[in-house]
Order: sequence, then structure tokens, then C-alpha cells
Amino acid sequence: MRYLIFFLFSICSIAQQTSKVDFLECNATIVPKAESKSVSGKVLYTFKVKSSIDTIRIDAKNMGFSEVIVNGKKVNFKNNKKELLLFEGFKIGKNKVAFDYECKPKQAFYFVGEGDNLQIWTQGQGKYTSYWLPSFDDVNEKVIFNLNINFNKDFEVLSNGKFMKSSINTNLKVWNYQMQKPMSSYLLMVAIGKFVKHESQSKSGIPLEFYLDANDSDKFEPTYRYSKQIFDFFEKKIGVKYPWKIYRQVPVRDFLYAGMENTSATIFAQDFVVDSIGFNDRNYVWVNAHELAHQWFGNLITAKSGKHHWLQEGFAKYYEMLAEKEVFGDDYFYYKLYKNANAIKNASKTDTIPVMNEKASSLSFYEKGAWALHVIRETIGEEKFDKAVKTYLKKYKFKNVETDNFLAEIKKVSNFDVENFKKKWLLDWRYQSDDINRLLNKNEFIKQLVEIQKQSNKPFSEKKDMFLQIMNSNVYYPIKVEILYQISSVSFEYKKRLIEIAMQCKSIEVRQAVAETLNNIPIDFKKEYETLLNDESYNTKEIAYVNLWNNFPNEQSKYLKIAKDWKGNNDRSLRILYLMYAQLSKEIYSETKFSLYNELINYTSSKFESSIRQNAFEAALIVNPHDEIVLKNLINGTIHFRWQFSKYSKDKIRELIKDEKNKKLFVSFLTNLDEKEQTVLKKIL
Repeated sequence: MRYLIFFLFSICSIAQQTSKVDFLECNATIVPKAESKSVSGKVLYTFKVKSSIDTIRIDAKNMGFSEVIVNGKKVNFKNNKKELLLFEGFKIGKNKVAFDYECKPKQAFYFVGEGDNLQIWTQGQGKYTSYWLPSFDDVNEKVIFNLNINFNKDFEVLSNGKFMKSSINTNLKVWNYQMQKPMSSYLLMVAIGKFVKHESQSKSGIPLEFYLDANDSDKFEPTYRYSKQIFDFFEKKIGVKYPWKIYRQVPVRDFLYAGMENTSATIFAQDFVVDSIGFNDRNYVWVNAHELAHQWFGNLITAKSGKHHWLQEGFAKYYEMLAEKEVFGDDYFYYKLYKNANAIKNASKTDTIPVMNEKASSLSFYEKGAWALHVIRETIGEEKFDKAVKTYLKKYKFKNVETDNFLAEIKKVSNFDVENFKKKWLLDWRYQSDDINRLLNKNEFIKQLVEIQKQSNKPFSEKKDMFLQIMNSNVYYPIKVEILYQISSVSFEYKKRLIEIAMQCKSIEVRQAVAETLNNIPIDFKKEYETLLNDESYNTKEIAYVNLWNNFPNEQSKYLKIAKDWKGNNDRSLRILYLMYAQLSKEIYSETKFSLYNELINYTSSKFESSIRQNAFEAALIVNPHDEIVLKNLINGTIHFRWQFSKYSKDKIRELIKDEKNKKLFVSFLTNLDEKEQTVLKKIL
């Protein structure tokens, strides 16, 4: 999961408490209330006081407590709106504390939609579970969590661990989930919605549960493709049995990131729910592998602090890539290494923070961390690397780790110079070109790709024959894509044969590169180019459609008929594209055009997921940049909890108010906005 580092707390007080107090188990009942967007509950913690301590702290953001009972007796307590502070009633040895609480979470617990379309889900990492459950921001405090969740019986409720039982009282149902092993609080999760389930089982017998929104029940296979294969691969490759009793995965709308590796239960973004065509554009495979790898690297063992965060993200990224290598092959693996290396190289021009620093970038924790592991694995050999990882996981299971813990295991199985490695890869921000180039050159495809890239400044006449030979070969698709981009400015008559060969290629990526690079479509190539509209790729369809629309305005009515039933991926990009062109066309009667316009405008409203709204805003503002409903919906977007969409909405308003008419419209809306919207818009204006 990508996020800003969250270890922003007092190291001294944390170390003091965890050394003197050990929280063992939590039994909690929580009641989410969609109407008020609040949570109430009852909590019972069992904890052990190891040595004398004045005050015990439980993180609790903006919560209210009705009573606190320690070891069966009601006690005084303090609530500073950040922590519940216990200062009486406990003793050396085992203790219990019970309390009722209520809160209205500002973060980490999200209510999306309403009625049958309601979804509720959590995102603890980066924002803390302590916004909705009194718990521990300190990742070093690991607890066995058991949750009872009360909610409407017509919904499906998911959480961590094994589902044990349920009971129904009128419209309310209680779902009971139990963990058997300790975990950090940030890995707790709840997901509620109208989900349907498919079940499977790993080769080792672990139950696998795959969920989708009920409206997407026909998308199980493409969405979860390779899931069981990846799970079985990890158990064999890592050499340590999956550490939890069950594994479930569920997509939710407007999730903040690609996915989150909650213990035994991954939540991921709805945008990765795809049909068989959408799978070719953006699929869940890499997210699936990444979040599953975290069940070992991050959940079974957890970094002690942000300084060692690469032990979670670097490992998850690298094992994600190893899983993709298993599924898609060596060339795919090396191409990903190559692209990651280029990203690291470009970032190193301005990014001077090394991997072992809690302020390091996501690119450093993930991609550079993965590259660091690849250096070790390729240097000492796969067998020794796997042995060290296996020992490392078994030795520190359910504990917290530092970088030196892992490097010590590498040192035990090899004569690898761990100190020099640490200095170069983890403590030095610079791009390690020698190591990277040496390892990339082990793959013939990468060597050929680099050689082709070196041809970019040569005249077309000097490389045409070589390009023809390569285009007729079975080389991996990125080389052919590179050729098509190199010849993008060459006149069609000179490159025609290369384009024709590319169009005969079975590779979706190569045909898509033709669509992208051929902006001016010759009339005698139109029929061939139109075949791109039938490709098994929504992205290709969209690119080709726009180019055909612009190149052949006299045939726009034909293209409208072709696209009238298109929908595209979850972001409805193709449907919205059709709705926009229907408004720009003179071929559609006014009554139909009005109905289609209303559909387009409706997609900008808060009833829809942010990816749909963003596409709709772009289209609607092209059709009519002054539509008041659209502009008001755009203001609403500025207070959306998904920061990416909120930022988009703010930036779009800044762009629009350069037009004086729009600026006056936005000013006129101010008095009728709610307080949050008004505050944001005033700042923008």
C-alpha cells in the first residue's frame, strides 16, 4: 500500500509503555451507524503489567467514554481526545480493562453511498485504527483481536480472522470474527456492503474467500485470475506456511489506495474489478500479489519503525514481481525491473533521502527496496536467499524487526558483504548504476531493448530494414512498441509496411501503440485502423475512437452507432466518451440529446465513485463549461475524502475561474453551500 509514513509519535513514551506493559487480547463489539456516520462499542482488553508504571495509554482519537472498569472495579480515567489514560486499578501481572465508547471518525472509517448502495470500510494504515477503535498507533504493540460487529442483516460484514458465528436480533445481525495470533492495530479492518462470495482453497488447505459487489457477480474470474496460483507459489517460494487461518479479499468503492494488506483480509480498490476485456488494460494481479506478500512481510513480522519500512514494502514489491514472473515469464519480470530502475534513476536527480530513512519516498521504500533485494538474491543465489528469508521469518514471527535482523540471516548463509551493501543501497541515496546495469544485462530482451533505444536519433532510412526484421520476429512486445514510437513522426508512406506488420500482431500493446502514434489516418488505411475498435482493450477502443472521430468528421454518425452501447471499465470511460460526442454531434435529435446530456451530468454527482465523476467532469465541461449543476458538483468534489479526487476538483476550479463568467458563477454559489464547501471555495477564490 502506498502512503506517507505514519510513525509520527513520541518514540520515548512508546518505548516506555511497550517495555512495561503488554496488551495481549482485545474482545470488542462495534456498532457502525450509517445515518450519523458514527461508531459506538464495548471493549475488553487483557493486558500484562511487567513493571511499575504510572499511566497506561490507549490511543483513542476524539472519542467519548461512558465508564471504565479495571479488574472489575469502576476507576477514574482521563480522556485528552487523543488517548484514554489509565492511572489506577491495575497491578503487576495480568489485568483487564473494559469500557464503552463512541466516536464520529474523521478518518480511517468511511461511509460511502446510501441505502442498498451503502458501503462501509476502514483504512487504518497512515491514518490509524484509533480513529474508530481504541487501540495502539505503536506498531510494536501486537494484540490478538476478536471483533463482534453489529449491523443490518441484509448486508455482508467482513473483518479479520475466522468467522466464528452470527446471531440475528430483528433487523440487526452480529458477526463474530476471531484472530488466533497477535497483530498490529493498523491491520484491523471492517468492510460492509452488498457483497457476493466465491470460495476456493489453497494447495495447503487454507480457505480462500473472494468477494465482489453483487452488481459485479459476473466478474469473479477476470478480477481474481491467478489468485490461487499466486497463493500456492508464495507458500512454496517463501517456505513458511501462510500464517493465518483464512484469506479473504474484497473491493470497495473510492478506496484511498490500490490495496491494503489487513491481516488475513485485503481491501482493494473497485477500479481493479474487471471483465475479460478490462483485464488487458488494468488488472488486479500485481496488487493481489503485493498485498498477499504483506501477510508475511509486514503482518507476520513488522518493522519496528519507519526507518526500516523497506522491510515491508521492498519485500512486498519484490515478491509481487516474483509472482508476476511465475505467471507472465522472465521478460515481463525484467521489463518491470528495467522500468523501476529508470524511475529510481530519474528520481535520484532530486531525491537525496536514502531507503533507511523514515522520510524516504514511496519509490525508495518500494522500488529501490525491491531492487536492493534483487541485488542480494542475484549475488548469493536463489537457494541461499530463500533459506535466509525462511529463517528470518520463522525466527521473528509475530514480532518486530530491524534491517540488521534480516542482514544477519543473509550473512549466515553466505560471505555476502552486508555492510558494503547496506552502505550502498540503504544508506546512500545515489543511483547504483553499476549493480543495476550488470543485473539487467543478464536478460537478452533488455539488452536488445536498450540497443533499439540507442537508435532513436538515427535517420529512419538507416534503421528501416532492421526495424522490419524485428517487427516480423517474435521479440517481446516492448521492443516493437519502442519502434512504433521512434517512427511516429515519419510519413505514413515511408513506414506503411511497418504499420501493416504491427497491425497483424496479436499483441494488444503493439496494436495500441499504432492507435496512439498514428494521429493522421490515411483514407486508404481507415478500414484497417477501424479494426482497432474491436480490440480486446477498452483503452485501445477509446484511443482509436477519438482519432477516427477527429479524422473523419463526415462519418461521425457511424461511429456514434458503434459506441452507443459501450460502457468500458468501472470508470465508465467509454460510456462517458459516447455521451460527450453525442452532444457535440449534429446527428442526434434534440430530445435524445437532452436525455443523454442529463445522463452525463448525473455522472458528476456524489452518487457515483470519484473515477466516474472525474471522467464525467472532463466531458461535461467540454460540452458546456458553464453548467451550474456541474460546477456545483465540482465544488462538492473538493471536500471528498479521497484526496486525489479532492485535489483534482480544486485544481479544476482554479483552471475554470480564469474565465470571468465562471468566476462570477462560483462566487454566486457561495451563500448556498454547506460550511465545508464554502470554506474550501473561498480559499480557492
